[in-house]
Order: sequence, then C-alpha cells, then structure tokens
Amino acid sequence: RVQKWAVSFGKEIASLSTRYSGAKLLQKKYKDVEGAVKIEEVNGEELVKKFAEEMEEMLGRKMKSVKSLAEAAEDADLYHEYNETLEFDYYNSMLINTVDEDGNPVPLGGEFQLEENEHFSKLAVNTQQSNIQVPTNVYNRPDIVNGVYMSEALNDIFIDNFQKDPTLTWQYFGSSTGFFRLYPIQWIPDENGVVTFDCRNRNYIQAATSPKDVIIVVDVSGSMKGLRLTIAKHTINTILDTLGENDFVNIIAYSDYVRYVEPCFKGTLVQADLDNREHFKLLVEELHVKGEGKVKNAMMESFKILNEVLGQGSLCNQAIMLITDGAMEDFQDVFEKFNWPERRVRVFTYLIGREMTFAENVKWIACNNKYYTHISTLADVQENVMEYLHVLSRPMVINHDHDIIWTEAYMDSVQLFNTQAQSLLLMTSVAMPVFSKKKETLSHGILLGVVGTDVALKELMRLAPR
Repeated sequence: RVQKWAVSFGKEIASLSTRYSGAKLLQKKYKDVEGAVKIEEVNGEELVKKFAEEMEEMLGRKMKSVKSLAEAAEDADLYHEYNETLEFDYYNSMLINTVDEDGNPVPLGGEFQLEENEHFSKLAVNTQQSNIQVPTNVYNRPDIVNGVYMSEALNDIFIDNFQKDPTLTWQYFGSSTGFFRLYPIQWIPDENGVVTFDCRNRNYIQAATSPKDVIIVVDVSGSMKGLRLTIAKHTINTILDTLGENDFVNIIAYSDYVRYVEPCFKGTLVQADLDNREHFKLLVEELHVKGEGKVKNAMMESFKILNEVLGQGSLCNQAIMLITDGAMEDFQDVFEKFNWPERRVRVFTYLIGREMTFAENVKWIACNNKYYTHISTLADVQENVMEYLHVLSRPMVINHDHDIIWTEAYMDSVQLFNTQAQSLLLMTSVAMPVFSKKKETLSHGILLGVVGTDVALKELMRLAPR
C-alpha cells in the first residue's frame, strides 16, 4: 500500500512540475521554430573573461581621463603666480541664469543655454563650460579666487575628455580651499538657497589621504555643558563624515572615568562604513556631561588600542582626535611611554569654547605634536576639522603618490533633489590627488585638491552578458 502511494505521489509531482514549469509549452514552441534556430553550447569561462576585459577597458578610459585632469591642474598651479588682490569673474553655480530687478544677469551669474540631457540623468546642463560651487560657510577669499582662476585651465580638458569618451558623466576638481569646479554646468542648491555640500568630504578624503585608524576622545565633564557640548558633538559628526570604508574608528568619552560610547566596540576599532558612522552619531547625540575631566586615562586607553590593532586596522595612518575645553592633568608620561620617540600616532587637539580653562596642558600636546586648533563657535567646526586632512596627506604629497581610488557605491547626490524615486542612480567615483609641483613648496607637501569623475553602475552592467 505504501509503495502504491509513493508511485502515485511521484506521478502527481511529475505532472505538477510539467504543468507549472512550462516544459510542455517550451517543447511545443521549440518544435514551431525548430527549422529556423540552432542550439549552441556557451563557454561560461570565455563569457566572464570577455566581460572582464571590456570592463577593464571601460574603467581604464575613466582613469586616463582623471590622470589628464590631474596633470593639467598641477601644471596650471606650477605656472600660476599667487596674487593677493586678484579679481576674477567666474560662474557661480547658484547664480547661473539669475537676473536682478532690471532683468540683467547678476554678478558671477552669466547667461547660459541649459538643455535637458539624457546622458546626465535628464538634467538641464551646458557641456561647453564648467562652473564653480562655493559652500555657504566658505567665503570668497583671495585663495579661493586664485584657485578658481588657476583651475580655469581644466575647462578644455573636461570637454576633450567628454568628446573622447561620451560615456563620461560628471567631472570635477575639488579644491583643498573648499571650492568645487563641476563639469558640465549644472547645480541645484537646497530649498533654502544654501549650499551645504562640501567637496572635501567623502570622495575627496579617500583620494587625499591614506587609510587611517582614528580614535575620537571627547570630554564629557561638567565644564563641557551647554554650547560647548553642542560644538563637541558637531565636531565629532564632522570628523565621522570625513571617514570612509577604508578607515577604522572608535569613540571614547571621559569624565571621572573612561567609557566607550558603544560598549560592544570596547578595546577595538570598527570599519568606518556608513552603518557604523550613523550608529556612532546616534550614540553621540545621547552624551551628557557630568563629573570632573580626567583625560590621562582616556589617552592611555586610546594609545593601547592603537598599539594592539597594529597590523589589523587600516595598516596606515593612526590618529587620536582629542576634543576638550581644557585639561587639569599633566600627561607627559603617557606620551613618553606610548608615543615617543617615533611619534607614530598623531594627536590632533580641538579646544572647545570661547573661555579656555586649563588650556596649558592641551597646548603642551600641541607644542609636542604640532596639531592644535581652537573652535569657539559652530561655524568654526567644518574648516578646523578639515585641517587634519592636510597633515595626513603630507607623506603622500611629498612622495608624489598619485594613487587612484575607486569609492564604494553611493546614490547620486544630484538626483536626491528629484522627487522621482526611480531617477536615483547608484554611482561610483574614480578620483586622484593633485599636488603642488612648485620647487619652493615641494618639501612642505601641499595638497591642491582632488580630481575625479563619476561612473554610473548601470554603465558597467550594460557590459554584462545576458
């Protein structure tokens, strides 16, 4: 009886699979066209090899374009003489095609024919020119004007690259001073007319510095209450925004005792990917002040972690970011024990607040480690945090290591202003650092900025065999 049931069940399964798999229909269709088609065996290994070669060729073209931009930018800087009183009208992305009350183009605006372009996600662009975006918190200083004037030389290279490789999308030069030259002309500010985007985050940092291990040490003693804690939290978030997937990080808070903002990460470093950075930001928001600030133990803990993860983290730069309003303790012995004489770990000190209490010990760190900045308002944070990038990029610049980097995939930020969700585009960027080649500054290691271009992942997928 069991055997009969099994045979019957087997026939039923076979019948169901034949009916629902479409096998019968497929056989019938094949018979209809049997005389006109032939079946060929496909070599999967050959398909993958061909796909890899085509992808390599395509990515090679992108890297060649970026290299030509880097060379042009370095040559332009080499022959440019800095002029403190230089006046130069460039095209400001926020003012393009903007008119005054009398209907005349506003200064730095310019009048341009913008046409919707399928290749640039159906945005209105002008492919004959690039324009400049300056964040609201970066002012039109002489170094900005000189940098913009110098980088005008990139216009011809942008256009030439696009003509040679029509699959190129946005090309750019992000300056170390904060301005952003973007080709082709197009920019949409946020709804308040404020440009919050700073080109020196994300792609810029990955190209400008080697991977790094960072421990952020923040003072949460009673003296840090009110605005000081707000500035400290903003400083931490800004530092986190400068980190990428190649970096490793942890955050330690201290008062009477030392504690990790995330206890699960005690004694180690975690990859600074988007999830971990956002997780840290939520935890930082919950920080409260209490007790007396004893920084010595926090510094010892930080040095111990960095010593223990040698060979495990980024395998490159190591840094401690100390955020405090002052230190009552003398901790020279900590530095002598853990960081001298090699000074392998760089210590960056951010002194918070207008009135500085017990600042002498913090200044001692600065004098012996050379990296110190004073942040008295929220507006000071971005520019002061960015300074550490110049320090960490110096070895690369002095050695002229033109490493090309590819970023992790991200959503195209230009498209975030578009309300159509399906227009969001996954992108990767290829970027390269630009150095000063002037003889008088060669030994100082001056980073001019980063050049790059975006590559839509759908362009890569088009190469994939069906």
